[in-house]
This record gives sequence, C-alpha cells and structure tokens, in this order.
Amino acid sequence: MMSIKTLLTENFLKMERLAHSLADFGVETFNSVIASPLTQNACATLSSLLTILHVPSILHPSPEHFVTSAWCTFVTLTLYYGVLGRTHMNVRKTLRRDLKIAADRMMELEEKLLTLTQKKNRSAKDDGRPIRIFMDGAFDMMHYGHMNAFRQGKSLGTHLIVGVNSDESITRCKGPPVMNDQERLTAVEGCKFVDEVIPACPYVMTGEYLDYVIEKYKVDYVVHGDDACIVDGKDVYESAKKQGMYQSIPRTDGVSTTDIVGRMLLMTKDHHKTDKGGLVSEGKDDEEIDEYTILGYSSKFLTTSRMLRLFSAGVKAPDPGMKIIYMDGSWDMFHAGHISILKEARARGDYLIVGVHSDVVVNKHQGSNLPIMNLHERVLSVLGCKFVDDVLIDAPYVITPEMIASLKIDEVVRGNAVETDEKLRYNNAMKAGVYHKIESPSNFKLSNIKARIAENQRRFEEKIEKKKKKEQEYYDEKYGLQNGK
Repeated sequence: MMSIKTLLTENFLKMERLAHSLADFGVETFNSVIASPLTQNACATLSSLLTILHVPSILHPSPEHFVTSAWCTFVTLTLYYGVLGRTHMNVRKTLRRDLKIAADRMMELEEKLLTLTQKKNRSAKDDGRPIRIFMDGAFDMMHYGHMNAFRQGKSLGTHLIVGVNSDESITRCKGPPVMNDQERLTAVEGCKFVDEVIPACPYVMTGEYLDYVIEKYKVDYVVHGDDACIVDGKDVYESAKKQGMYQSIPRTDGVSTTDIVGRMLLMTKDHHKTDKGGLVSEGKDDEEIDEYTILGYSSKFLTTSRMLRLFSAGVKAPDPGMKIIYMDGSWDMFHAGHISILKEARARGDYLIVGVHSDVVVNKHQGSNLPIMNLHERVLSVLGCKFVDDVLIDAPYVITPEMIASLKIDEVVRGNAVETDEKLRYNNAMKAGVYHKIESPSNFKLSNIKARIAENQRRFEEKIEKKKKKEQEYYDEKYGLQNGK
C-alpha cells in the first residue's frame, strides 16, 4: 500500500513536470511569435516611424519588447473587463433606468403645469370666444419635436396659429434651409395640432412685426420654447411679455434638426431600435433591452407610453359602416411628400389606418443607415398628421388575409412614386380585390433630402458642431450637469 508521503511526492513531481512543460511551451510560443514575419514587419514599421519622428534608435522597441507589451496589454484588458467590466455595465443600466424615471416625472410635471396654465388662460377669457395662440419658427425638416411644441402650444388655448419663416429671411440669417417655403408650409399645415398658418414670417421677429400679428390675427398669447430668443441684444418677445401675453413651453428633449442631419452625415445605425424587429417595450428589464437594442441609447429622446397617449389624443375607433383605408410604409423623415399622399389616401374613405414598419424591416429592404428616424420617432410623426386616424405600430411587411379581416380594411393603397416588391407585399390584398395603386401628388422623396444634405455637407457639418455645443450647454443647465455634476 502506497504511503501518503509517497503519493504526495508523486503528485508534486507530476505538477512540476506539467509546470515545466507549460513553461517550455510558453517560451517556445513566445520565441515563435517574436520570430514571425508579422512581428518583424510590425517592429520594422514602428522603428521607421520613430526614426521619422527623430526618436533615438536606442529607444526603439525590440521584437521582444513589442510582444511583451502586446501580451501585457491583452492580459490587463482581459482582467479589467472580467473584474470591473460587469460592474460598470450594471452602473450604466442603473443610470439609464434612473434617467428614464426622471424624464417621465419631468414630462408629467410639465404637462400638469401646462394644464394649470390652460385653466388660468381660459378663466381669464370668460367671454366664450376661442383663445388664440401664436407660435413661429423655421420648422426645417419638421419632426415630432416641432409637433410636440405645437401640441403644447395649443394646449394653452383653443386655436393655434403658426408663423412659418420665409426662405429669404432664414437664408439671410443662418444660410438656406434644407426644405423650401412650400415644403415647410405643407409640413406645418399637415400637423393635426395646427389650425392656421401664416406664411413668409421674418426669421428675426421684431417687436413691431409681433404687434402687427397680435392685432391682425387677434392673438391672445404668444408662445415660445423655454430657451431665450435674443436678437441684437434684445428679447424678441419683450413687448408680448410686457403685455402679459407671453407663455413659454418646455422644449422636447433629445430631438432637433441638428441631431437628425447629424445622423444622415454620420451614416450610423445608433438610433435604431431593434427589439426582434419591433418596438422596445417599456416593461422589459435591462438584460432584455441590452440583448435586443444595439446602440439605441445614443438617442437622448426617451419615448414613453405617456407621450404616445398625448399624441394619440382624439384617436377613436371607426364607426360601423365607415370605409376603412390602409396604407403602410417606413415614413422616414416624415415630409411634405408623405403628407400629400396620406391626404389623397384619406380622401378615398372615412378612416385611414397607417402602418409603420419596424427599423429592422426598413433596414433590411432599404439598407444603408436607414431608417434615419427610429420606430418610436416615426410613429409619433405619423400620429401627428391630421389626415391619419390611427397607426399600426410595427406593421407586417406582407399584408395577410387575417390582418385585412381583423382591421376591417376596405382598401389597401400605395402611391406609385415608391418602388417596392408589389406581388410579395400586396398579393393577399390583390386576391381579395381591395388593392389600389394611387397617383402620388408629389415626387418628393427621402432621397431628395439626402441629396440636399450631401450637396452642402461641409456647411452642415460646421453648423452641427456649433449647434451641438449649444444644445449640450442647454441640457447641462437644465439638468444641473455643469462642472461634471
């Protein structure tokens, strides 16, 4: 029978032999890596570069130093990720969750403040006539942030009048807009929160012009965002403030024309939401969101169910006997061309349901970094259109018989300006005899916007850098983030 001492000795010798074998293997591997052409070429290239930079040859790394440094770097990064990486990920998840809770709470308080202001305005105007609100702006490449401003502005009264700055005045002050006068007017007129539009307003709103608008259009209150509007050292809305006719609304955080143009120029997909091809649910925990959302958190805009409800205000189910029209698409960078075709589609029936495809579906069929706007953003834009009665979120790319029956669709329509796999997408609608191709009133497309951005890329890049800095200062001040706080 083998004694314990003998057993321990044998095991120790086995471990010693294994250690020597591993050491020999390590040294052999190390030497082979040093002698490899890849390492030799890398060292030669590095030495040539250092020579050009006039670094003494004595300081040039040898192949041994090069491989040792690379190995140490690899081991350090591996240990860092293994020990601290998970901790940092958990901290980021907690911060994201806290930020979302804070944003929801802030939105709730801002809406309560608007409601109180609305009640105050209505009690002050007890003669029964409409409370007329005036807002103005360029509204270039109009997006759901502009629509939300219109929604908030209208909530302070009953009739919203929007002044749209002219191409000439915008060009004179900050360079030509991407969209021309008619395209921007169509976009503003197509918003369901807007009752009246004033074209050709000056970009620099003088006190005299503002007084003229107030008198001619019988304006009760002038509304603007909570950021200051100073021209030549003077507050543009000073006269309205003195008359007690000025009201401010909170800015829609996380979206701006600058951000959208930046996405087009950078050609990234960071803004996409890719929850298995659908909407990222608010009820999901952080682990699930991390698994399905690639880089979606780069967007500062946080879509909440409450925001969707606010944009869905007034949406009602179709009455029996109504002719229901269905039209689907990506609706990316919601623009004048989209509004014109939706107007045509709505005129064909009594109730228009618009399907919005997911980011995954749009990117699969259109490629590049499309869609520019993620699913959340495109849904809000379509909901804000006055010709849309309801929205189907994450609409199926292929229309099925079950879908036609469930939504009680009488007509499935699409414009002739868009190229698509007609037989694949609409085959079931064709068989049911409900498919119709309609004439597109406008040939304006997303490609037109992209072409205009590309033509003026340098100017837009410089403009974006300036505006991004201003926007960051705005967020830092609003959320108390100055000095790293």
